[in-house]
Amino acid sequence: MSTISRHQAWRASDLARAVLALTSASLVCNPVAAHSGTGLPGGWAAGFMHPLSGIDHLLAMIAVGLWGAFLGRPLIYVLPVVFPTMMVVGAVLGMFAVPLPPVQIGIALSVLMLGSCIALAISPPIWAACLVVALFAIFHGDAHGKELPSAADPVSYSAGFVLATGLLHVSGIALGSLTARPIGAITTRSFGGLIAIGGAWFLFRAIRT
Repeated sequence: MSTISRHQAWRASDLARAVLALTSASLVCNPVAAHSGTGLPGGWAAGFMHPLSGIDHLLAMIAVGLWGAFLGRPLIYVLPVVFPTMMVVGAVLGMFAVPLPPVQIGIALSVLMLGSCIALAISPPIWAACLVVALFAIFHGDAHGKELPSAADPVSYSAGFVLATGLLHVSGIALGSLTARPIGAITTRSFGGLIAIGGAWFLFRAIRT
């Protein structure tokens, strides 16, 4: 392996460890803390921290980037664009109280199914992968759209929120880059399995409530 390749691999591994540390720390949070409902503080910092405050949203964002990296081009670029774009659509639906199926169940299913796709190395056609990600993004967007009008500064709040979401996608892509290393595919699929297990737990809790 060349010096540049070793350096890139180290950077990906280092970022992967940072993401895992962030995920572990988030496990002490309420699984649906990122979708608490009302009374949001305003400002960029509040918006940036909001996606990190709920492990369900955090895992879904990482899974989108991770699955895209696992599938390769063009989905490594397309999926992290489709998700936030459709989140905006979902947010608008939430702001106008458009009825949707139970949102928390949809969010839990997103974590479960995206993690399962990674763990099982499912490689659908480009349009199908985009459709799956777009559908789940609507549920995430709806949850946050219902909260957004209560923020004191919704524009700055939204900017921070979008940046944090993008960084979570990039973190997932960095984890997916491990696939190129020895036994990297097994490591990547193992991450997917852990995400799927988390999604199953979120779904169990969402059904019970």
